[in-house]
Amino acid sequence: RGQIDITKEVLNALGITVLAEPGYEADDLIATLATQGEQSGYRVLVVTGDRDALQLVSPDVTVLYPRKGVSELTRFTPDAVVEKYGLTPAQYPDFAALRGDPSDNLPGIPGVGEKTATKWIAEFGSLQALVDNVEAVKGKVGDALRDNLSSVVLNRDLTELVKDVPLAQTPDTLRMQPWDRDHIHRLFDDLEFRVLRDRLFDTLASADPEVDQGFDVRGGALEAGELASWLAGHGPGERFGLAVVGTHLAFDADATALAIAAADGDGRYLDTATLIPADEAALAAWLADPERPKALHEAKLAMHDLEGRGWTLRGVTSDTALAAYLVRPGQRSFALDDLSLRYLRRELRADTPEQQQLSLLDDDEGVDDQAVQTLILRASAVVDLAAALDEELARIDSSALLTNMELPVQRALAKMETAGIAVDLARLT
Repeated sequence: RGQIDITKEVLNALGITVLAEPGYEADDLIATLATQGEQSGYRVLVVTGDRDALQLVSPDVTVLYPRKGVSELTRFTPDAVVEKYGLTPAQYPDFAALRGDPSDNLPGIPGVGEKTATKWIAEFGSLQALVDNVEAVKGKVGDALRDNLSSVVLNRDLTELVKDVPLAQTPDTLRMQPWDRDHIHRLFDDLEFRVLRDRLFDTLASADPEVDQGFDVRGGALEAGELASWLAGHGPGERFGLAVVGTHLAFDADATALAIAAADGDGRYLDTATLIPADEAALAAWLADPERPKALHEAKLAMHDLEGRGWTLRGVTSDTALAAYLVRPGQRSFALDDLSLRYLRRELRADTPEQQQLSLLDDDEGVDDQAVQTLILRASAVVDLAAALDEELARIDSSALLTNMELPVQRALAKMETAGIAVDLARLT
């Protein structure tokens, strides 16, 4: 793909309309829209590096002309045009025709610069009046003018911007549309625009209201003896989300806390140090049951942590980090919050009304409310994200790749990492 096509695709993802009309230049489209905007009562700003646009300047149309990139812009109002060129905006095309413009392949008059061009237009009032009285111009510059008169007249025709191009769009229909965050992610992944993506997301606020939504987080810290009945209260085929806090080490691993969330958002937080035997037995049985589907983010780390407690994790039907990699290997980040934005259009935060949050939490137990909510939130997000990624994998016919290859290999790697590699110290020394 060429740069123009890529630029159009980026603009489309940003909700910015691209206009093109056969037989007309971009300046003509800008002139038409500026004129329409002025007539409709808009205050128009035209950002351009083409000085021909100065003919559009009026009390309601201002040209912003780059001086040093886009960091310094000169504001051309009617007074600023007069101050700079000694002419009104309406006289600028006459002046430009005499001066010429190499960038537009418009030849100038040998020996005639901007000062002389300005003098002639100021003296005669217009280029047409100068042409009508061309014999009155004396000296070598007069001869040069007469020798190049046909070029000057042609320059004038080419410098005049068309202000009535028949466009399907109007200023009222060209309002910026909501930008597509997911499309931007995919496109910038392909283009490897990492820094630009971060700057863009920091600068623009998405107009998509869905992105302002979080997750419905309910439940709280586990009450002693309730785990078995709570797990049984959900269908045997229902997939749970599981989030584990631990050392994430293959050796001397430990799980200090975990959260289990059902598909309806109801969740339980478990502090592994305070589990009573009945709850620990129910948890170990549920974790090891291959018939109870579970979704995790970076499941191999959780396997190590749980193994450190003597618990075996089976029944993993989705690892959202692995699934996201299979869907799009080149994406910038596989963090849970980024994937939630990309595939669910939801921020990784709770949207639950305050009176419903952590309703089962006993404040006297000394459990950190924020830690409870955060871990249940992550488990809830994993449930929804796993479902969305299942659909994406099915769309690209890669579901079996996750189920039959990646997840089994992940388990094998976890076992290998736990076993480690034997080292013959005597031989090495």
